[in-house]
Amino acid sequence: MRYFLVVGEPSGDVHASKLMQALLEVDSAASFQYIGGEAMRSVAPTCLRDAKELAIMGFVEVLTHLRTISRNLAQCVDSIEAWKPDVVILVDFSGFNLKVAEYCHVHGYKVAYYILPKVWAWGAGRLKKMRRDIDWFYAILPFEVEYFRKNGIEVNYLGNPLLDELPQCSEIQPDADFRRQHDLDSRPIVALLPGSRPQELASIFERMCQLANEFPSYQFVVAGTSAIPAETYQKALARYPEVKLVTNITHQLLLHAQTAIVTSGTATLETALLGIPQVVVYRGNPLSIWIARRLAKVRRISLVNLILNRDAVKELIQEDFNLSTLRAEWQKLLPASPDREKMLNDYAELQRLVGEAGCAKRIASDLYTKLTAKTKAL
Repeated sequence: MRYFLVVGEPSGDVHASKLMQALLEVDSAASFQYIGGEAMRSVAPTCLRDAKELAIMGFVEVLTHLRTISRNLAQCVDSIEAWKPDVVILVDFSGFNLKVAEYCHVHGYKVAYYILPKVWAWGAGRLKKMRRDIDWFYAILPFEVEYFRKNGIEVNYLGNPLLDELPQCSEIQPDADFRRQHDLDSRPIVALLPGSRPQELASIFERMCQLANEFPSYQFVVAGTSAIPAETYQKALARYPEVKLVTNITHQLLLHAQTAIVTSGTATLETALLGIPQVVVYRGNPLSIWIARRLAKVRRISLVNLILNRDAVKELIQEDFNLSTLRAEWQKLLPASPDREKMLNDYAELQRLVGEAGCAKRIASDLYTKLTAKTKAL
């Protein structure tokens, strides 16, 4: 089978690479073309374009890059038309990928959507097009099944991909070795996760680092990513020499951390599944946030709180994300605090709801079964 995948962010790149590996296990003749990143290239070299070139987030940012987005879309659908895949697999990145789905529907290509658009947060206006344009739906959040069913769409929840990507016990590096390798001392570690989007880094990074000046008995360490140039971090950290930086080892850093401060996104769920108490933060373009607050149909933004349907972790958004509130909320998570213990108990319930590892393999098997059934029917 021919599989064409479209990814727009680093997290999607990782999830898609696991799915590609699983597809190769069930379909020995699988071939791939894709817009993706480094993780996907490690599975198949046939990358048509790097996903980083597509990543434009935020209402205002999108409006100011409409011409670029239109050009990217044209190049994507031209590639689909030239290769004529058996299925187009769209991974997250809904603003772009729903337009790809519409093209595929019009031109007769089967579409599987993995990591579904968050229409439960932004209203149901896109549901009609989703029903029309997408053939197979794969959710990664357990509550999405009921939401979509109520809106006439049957979706599969076969687990969350993060469970396939988190390190196992045998992969955890001993604490002393980890600290020695990364030039860290014996102080308790506070992991800072500022995200992987360059346009968000400037507004979030400094507010995280400010806390380090007030608590010298703790070691603040930034989880960097190669998706952001090293010089960007170096410039930002010039004012905070006491803050350390490690790159592309976020999970290992979290496992050695006592607490974490995490930018809203996939990382909030990763942090929870690894059992690290956290404060969730976010700050973006003021106009984009203003628009989002008026459009959003949910009052929570972290995946942890959304899945549990309650405020298990504290969310500091926009003007609430300042040094005073961050200090107060972070201190509640230190050892022997009742807030810390309550959060860890909530994490245990979260683990039960999310389920077990093996999501990519289950989705690959289900999708291949559907594709071969379609081929036999023809």
